[in-house]
Amino acid sequence: MPPQVPSPLRRLLPLSQTLAPAPLLYLSRRLFFSSVSAARPTFTRATGIRPLAYRGKASRHHLRRGNSTARKEPEGMASGGGGGGKDAGVAFNKMRAEGRDVRKDRSMGLKNRRANPVSTTSYVQILGTGMDTQDTAPSILLFFDKQRYIFNAGEGLQRFCTEHKIKLSKIDHIFFTRVCSETAGGLPGLVLTLAGMGDEGMSVNIWGPSDLDFLAGAMKSFIPNRAMLHTHSFGVEHNATSSQSTNATVVIDDEVVRISAMFVKPRYNNEARNLTDINSKPGDTAIVYSCELAEIKGKFDTAKAAALHLMPGPKYRELQLGYSVPSDEGDTVVHPSDVLGPSIPGPIVLLVDCPTQYHMHELFSLHSLSHFYEDSSCQTENAKKVNCIIHLGPSSVTNTVDYQNWMKSFGTTQHIMAGHENKNMEVPILKGSARISSRLNFVCPQLFPSSGFWPVETANGTDLEKDKSTSFQACESVTAANLLKFRLRPYAQLGLDRASIPSLCSYEEIVDELISEIPEIKEVPRQISKFWQSSVDQKSALAPAGKHMLMVEEPWISKDSCLPDILDEQGNSAKFQDDGSLRESGRRKRPKGNSEIPCCVGNATREDMEITFLGTGSSQPSKYRNVSSIYINLFAQGGMLLDCGEGTLGQLKRRFGVSGADEAVKNLRCIWISHIHADHHTGLARVLALRSKLLNGVPHKPLLVIGPKQLLRFLNAYSTLEDLDMQFLDCRQTLKPSVEELLGDNATESATTQLENTMFAPGSRMENYNKKPSSQKDTTALANLKEILHESGLEILYSVPVVHCAQAFGVVLRAKEKVNSVGKAIPGWKVVYSGDTRPCPALVDASRDATVLIHEATFEDSMKDEAIAKNHSTTKEAIAVGTSAGAYRIILTHFSQRYPKIPVFDEDDMHKTCIAFDLMSVNLADLPVLPKVLPHLKLLFKDEMVVEESDEVLEAVV
Repeated sequence: MPPQVPSPLRRLLPLSQTLAPAPLLYLSRRLFFSSVSAARPTFTRATGIRPLAYRGKASRHHLRRGNSTARKEPEGMASGGGGGGKDAGVAFNKMRAEGRDVRKDRSMGLKNRRANPVSTTSYVQILGTGMDTQDTAPSILLFFDKQRYIFNAGEGLQRFCTEHKIKLSKIDHIFFTRVCSETAGGLPGLVLTLAGMGDEGMSVNIWGPSDLDFLAGAMKSFIPNRAMLHTHSFGVEHNATSSQSTNATVVIDDEVVRISAMFVKPRYNNEARNLTDINSKPGDTAIVYSCELAEIKGKFDTAKAAALHLMPGPKYRELQLGYSVPSDEGDTVVHPSDVLGPSIPGPIVLLVDCPTQYHMHELFSLHSLSHFYEDSSCQTENAKKVNCIIHLGPSSVTNTVDYQNWMKSFGTTQHIMAGHENKNMEVPILKGSARISSRLNFVCPQLFPSSGFWPVETANGTDLEKDKSTSFQACESVTAANLLKFRLRPYAQLGLDRASIPSLCSYEEIVDELISEIPEIKEVPRQISKFWQSSVDQKSALAPAGKHMLMVEEPWISKDSCLPDILDEQGNSAKFQDDGSLRESGRRKRPKGNSEIPCCVGNATREDMEITFLGTGSSQPSKYRNVSSIYINLFAQGGMLLDCGEGTLGQLKRRFGVSGADEAVKNLRCIWISHIHADHHTGLARVLALRSKLLNGVPHKPLLVIGPKQLLRFLNAYSTLEDLDMQFLDCRQTLKPSVEELLGDNATESATTQLENTMFAPGSRMENYNKKPSSQKDTTALANLKEILHESGLEILYSVPVVHCAQAFGVVLRAKEKVNSVGKAIPGWKVVYSGDTRPCPALVDASRDATVLIHEATFEDSMKDEAIAKNHSTTKEAIAVGTSAGAYRIILTHFSQRYPKIPVFDEDDMHKTCIAFDLMSVNLADLPVLPKVLPHLKLLFKDEMVVEESDEVLEAVV
C-alpha cells in the first residue's frame, strides 16, 4: 500500500489525491524533511506547516517553495580546499563567481497579438510614477482590448505596476517622449524583468528618437542577451540644427491606432547659452506623440441590407469591418457605405512633453500640429478634432502665458496637466509602502522617522500666477491624478473617468486601522521609548567619571554582561591600546551575548553618522522593498551612497522630502557600487544627472564613483545623453594596500599579496579573478579619493573582493578618531558593507571589530542550495560572518522578494542583529538598543505572515 500523505497536507488536497503518487510524495518530502532517508520516510514534523516568519527554537523546519533538503553539489560548485584551510568549507558557485555562468540565450520572442479592429474598450491612463516625489516623469498607458502601449518608463514603474496590479507581460510597445534618466530610468530593470518571465522570456518593442541608440548601447554593458533590446529609433541625428521635416513620423499604423511622432529640439539664444553654459545633448530632444484611433463605423442598417438581398450572417461582419461582399443572389456587390450609417471620426489623443522654455518655440511652430488647431486659418478637409491632450512638461513651463495661449488654440479639447507639481507629496503613489512606513513610524519613530506622508510644499510663483491680477484668462484644464483615465471607447463614455483614482488616506487613518487590528500594539511605542531613555541614562551616569570608559548594556538575552579581559572587577574599562591589542583580546574571548558598548558608540553624538536604508530587497523592486541602496549620512561632512539601485532618488525624497533629498544629493562625497548587477546601480544615472543640474553654475568637482570596471562602460555610454559630471575609479584600485599606500600609511602588503592570502590566490578556487585586468592606475581619481576621505572625516575607505560574480566587492569605512569631552582619544567607528556575496573569509577579516556589519541575507536558512547556486548568503550564514568577525552590530539586508515584509530568521540568533527595512535610519548613537527593537516588530507582522505562509504552501502543493 502506498504511503499516506500527512494530515496537514491532506487537508489541502481533494480526497482522491490523499494517496500520494511518486511526484507528490517527492514534493511532500521536499516540504517536510530536514534530511532524506533512503528508507521509509516519516512525517513527524509535518505540524510545522504554518510557522511564523519570526520563530524560536521550537519551530526549526520552516516551509518554503524550493526548499531543498538533500543537497548534491551542482556542476561548477566548490565546497572546500583549493586555497588552503582559510576558505575550507565555504561552498559557492565557482562559475558564477568568475563570470562564466553564461546560460543559453532565450528566444526572447516578441508578443504577436492580433489587433481587434472593433475594440470595445479603450482609454489613456495616468500612471503616477514620480507624482509624489518629483524624481521621475509619469508614464501614460494607452489601453485596448488586445494591445497595451506605455509612454515613458521612469524609475519605479515596475514597483508601481506591482502595487496597482498592472501586468507588465501585457505591454506590447514602450515609447519615449525623451531619452534621459527622468523618462527612461526604469527601462533597464523592466527589460530584465520581462526577460525572466516564462520559459523563454519576453520582450517588447521600444520606440524613441535616435537618442535611443545611445541608451541601448549603454544598457548592453550589463544586459547579457542582446535579443532583449528590440529598439526602434527614428528621426534625424541629434546634431541636426532643427527639428527636421514638416511631416510627422508614423511609427505604428494598424487597424486599431495610428501613432505618429513629432520632434521638438530646444532653441537656445546666445544670452541663455552664455549665462548657463548650456551644451546641447542628445537627450534634449523631445517628442510629441499623436494617437489617432480608427474611425467608429456607423450603425448597421439591417433594413437596407435586406433590400440588397443580404440575409443575417457572416457577411454582416465583413461589411462592418469595411469589406465589400456579394449579395446572396450574387447579382450585385454590396459596399459598406450601402448599409452603414455615417462614420464617427476616431478619438485623438496628444502627448506633449515640453521640458523647458527653450523647447516652446519649436513646439509652437510644429507644422504637423496645424491641422489639429481649431482656429487654424487654413481649415481643410484634413482638419481634426483632438479630444484629449496630456501635458508632461513641468508647471514652470506649462503655466507660462505663452504656453497657455498655445493650449487655447485646440479649442474645447480636454487638457490634463501631468507634469511635476508641488502639491502631491501628501498623496503617496506607493500606498502599500506608505502604509508599512506609517505603521513602523508609529511603533518606533526613533528608527523610522519617515511616516510615508509629507506636507504640501508651497510652490514658487509662476508667470501664470503673477498674471492673475491682469485680464489674462488661463486655458481650462484639470490636474492629473494617479490612475486618472480618459475613456476613448465606447464612444458613449468618451471623457474623464475618475473611478480608478485611489482613495485618499492619512497617517492617522493608518494608525487607527493598526490599533483596531492589533489592540496590544498601542503599548509598544511606550515600551520601545524606554530603551532610548535607558541608553541616555547610562551615558549620563558614566559621564561624570571623567575617564575613558566603555558603556555596558543591560543584558536582555544573554546573561554574559562583561568581557573578563576588557573590564576589571570594578567595571572600569581597560585603556584602548593603539596597537589594537584590546580589539584582538576581545575578538578571541568575546562570548555570545556580549554587552560591551564600543567607545565610538558610547561617546557618539547624533550628528556623527547615520545609516539610512533606501532599498533592502534583492533582484527587482517589490511592493514593500526597493532594490539595494544605503545612504551614509555624515551630516556636516556630507554623505555617501553604497550601491544605487533603481528608485534610489525617489526613496531619498520619501525619507527626507523633496528639498531635503536635493540637499543630500548636492552634498554627496562619493558613490560606491559593489558589482555590475542591475539592481545595484541602475539608479546611478538619475542621481548623477540631478546633482549636475542642482550644482549647475556653482563651483564644484565631479562626483567620485567607485565601482567595478564594467560600470565605466555604461557610464561613458550614458554620458552622451546627459551630463553626469562624475569621475570614475575602479574598485580594484581601492583595495586596502593600495589605499594605505595612497594615504601614506606604509602598506605592509601589496594588493596582489592581499589576494594571495584569500580564496583568490593562485591555485585556489578563484584563481581566475587575478587574471582579470584592472584599469590603469588613475592618479587623479586616487588623489580625489584622498581629499574626499579628509573632508568626510574618514580615516580610510577600501574595497574587499567577495564571492558573487566577476569583480564583486564589499567595502569598509572607518572614521578618524576623535577627542571626547574630557580630552580622551576615541577610536572612530567602522562600517562594513558586504554587497552580494557568499560567506567570505576575506570579508570576515575586513569586518574584524566592525561597529556595524551590513550583510546581505538573501535566503532563509532552509534554502542554502539556492544561496550556493546564486552566490548569496542565508540569514544564519550572514550572522555567523558577523559573529566570527566580532562585529558589534549586524544589520541584515538584501532579502529575497519572496519575503515581502519581514524575512525568516531564528530568534536565538538575533542577540546582536537587526533586519533592515526600507527608509529605516540607524544613528550611531542608537546602536546599543537596536536588537531590542526587533522582537517588538514581530507583533506588527504576525497575522499577515501566517496568511502569506499558508498561501505559499497551497501554491506549492496545488
